[in-house]
Parts: sequence; C-alpha cells; structure tokens
Amino acid sequence: MKRSGNDPSSDALSPSGARRMPAEWEIHDATWLAWPHNRDDWPGKFEPIPWVYAEIIRNLSRRERVEVIVNDAAAEKRARKILKLAHALNDNVRFHRWPTDRVWTRDSGCIFVEQDGKLSATKWRFNAWAKYSNWKRDEKIGSLMAADSGLREIQPVFRRQRIVLEGGSIDVNGQGTLLTTEQCLLSKMQQRNPGMKRADYETVFAENLGIRNVIWLANGITGDDTHGHVDDLTRFVAPDTVVTAVEPDPKDPNYEPLRENVRRLRDATDQDGGPLAVIDLPMPGPVMFEGRRLPASYANFYIANGLVLVPVFNDPNDQVALAILADLFPDRDVTGIYCGDLVWGLGTLHCMTQQQPAGL
Repeated sequence: MKRSGNDPSSDALSPSGARRMPAEWEIHDATWLAWPHNRDDWPGKFEPIPWVYAEIIRNLSRRERVEVIVNDAAAEKRARKILKLAHALNDNVRFHRWPTDRVWTRDSGCIFVEQDGKLSATKWRFNAWAKYSNWKRDEKIGSLMAADSGLREIQPVFRRQRIVLEGGSIDVNGQGTLLTTEQCLLSKMQQRNPGMKRADYETVFAENLGIRNVIWLANGITGDDTHGHVDDLTRFVAPDTVVTAVEPDPKDPNYEPLRENVRRLRDATDQDGGPLAVIDLPMPGPVMFEGRRLPASYANFYIANGLVLVPVFNDPNDQVALAILADLFPDRDVTGIYCGDLVWGLGTLHCMTQQQPAGL
C-alpha cells in the first residue's frame, strides 16, 4: 500500500508496513475511560452515574489495567472515594488529570493500531459529533493518551485536511473488514467531513487502519444523537461473525432500519470474499425518560480480557441477550451492567471505553 497522491503528509506504507486495527477481543494492555463530571449530560439524573462507573471499573480492573481520566485533583479525590467504597480501587487503576468536556472516550480518544510489530496511536479530529460546541478539551485527549503510552501519534489526513472520525462509528474484525453506516459518515446532517465520499473514506480506512473491505450499513437506532453510530447496531464477535440488533415489532421505528441492515449483512462478505455468519441480537423494549426515546441497545457491549460487559435495562430481553453473547464468548465471563440511568447520557458501555491493545 502506498501514499495517496492527494495526501502528501501521510506516511508511505509498504505491504509489510501496513497498519492494522486489532479486533476488540484481542488481548488488551488497558482500557481507557473518563470519570463522569458533566451534569448536563445526565440532567436531573447524575447522582447514580459515578456508581455505575465504579461497577464497570471494578469488573474491568480484575482483568486489565484501567486508565481513568479525571478533570483535576479534586475530581480524582472524589473518584477514589467512590471506587474505594465500591471495592473497585486497586493497583490496576491509574489516574490522569486531563480536563474533558464529556466522557465518551470511544469517540474522543485515539484509536490504537499495529504497524511493523509496534503499536501506534491514530489521533483523529474530534468535533463533538458535528453537533455540540464544547469539544476543545476532548479534542486533546487522543494526543494525551498517545503521549502517556509512549506511542507515536499519527494524524490521518485526506486532501491536506485532518479527518474527523469517532471510534463508535466503526467496528472491525482485525483481519481487514470494517463496519460503518451511511447515516453517520455520508449524510449531510451532522456532517463530519464535508465533501468526503464513500470511496474517500475507504481510502482513509485502508491507509490508516489496514482495511480492505468496508461493509456499509444504512441507518442507526432511534434516539442516537451521534446520527448512526454502528456500535449500537452491529458488532463483530469473531472474524467471520457479527451480531446485529433486530426489532420484531413492525410498529417500532427501529423495525425497518434494522431489517435493512440485516439484509445488507446477509449480502456482505468478509475481506476474503467469504460469507458472514449473522446472529440476531434482540433490542430491549423502549427506554424512555422525560418523554424521550433513549438509544438503549445490547450491541453497545464491551469486550475486555476474559470479560464481556453488556448493558442491561431491567427488560425481559436482558437474559436473552446475555445468553446469546455467553454462547458466542464461551471463554469469557459475560456480565450485565445496569445502564437504565447511564443511557440518559445517550451512550453506554462501548461509548465510554477505548481499548489499548497489548504491545507485540
């Protein structure tokens, strides 16, 4: 693979030096997340959120290092107190005093890649989903993560412009195939990169993430303010297998968009032309708060070392979703985390985490 002629600042890549974005199930050195502090993200419902975070960190820190981003010394003190009370404070938890606007580290953080046997950090532009005005603190987080990890920072560009990309808008199998949605990357609403077309994104994915095959789904779920992130829809669980959200009620607004995504997946192939196994994952019943439909989805699970954390909502389908994922991950503990409060912030477990793969 070689440098694009319209991208003189990107690195020339020989076939042996191609980058690769590891799959989430590959071994991690750490999970990155940011401690909650912005009450406007959970208006009227902030109080339980730090305790949800404590439960997540308690589970993760048993399996891998957890890098916790806090705004300042006072925020670290509060976080330590809550984690200690929740039996979640241990030597696997490290703190970084870096101010953030929000806590959705999947989107604001860097995306780690492998190249020539070494890890690097791709630092994409972040502009708060082309929707919110307070993003300048979050835009710095990826660079801070890269520097703290001692990794080379790569800033992807196309036609001399840095590229906006959120981690929640893509999912990969680690072998060269990537999932994304047209709604998120190609729509003129919440437009991340004006002027970029489908083929342009595929070039960027190839050069920076080692992608040879892009599966374009259509639309995201109702209530998703990111405008179509794929991590609420469809996720790789093995190189040739995806789970995808389905809604059986024809009257539900998610019914037809999710059916269309299933149709596309059944027609799709992996990077070598092989078929994908497509496994249905139910949706929970509508989760509502203050008259608003929230983006509750079991697909927003997070895969860690020996562990899969799954958002649950006190819904009859909780156990169905947990059983499906337990069957797909027989060597990992599949653990439900109650996210009925967390999702009021319009994201859950995958949105708040970013994995750092183990170095080679």
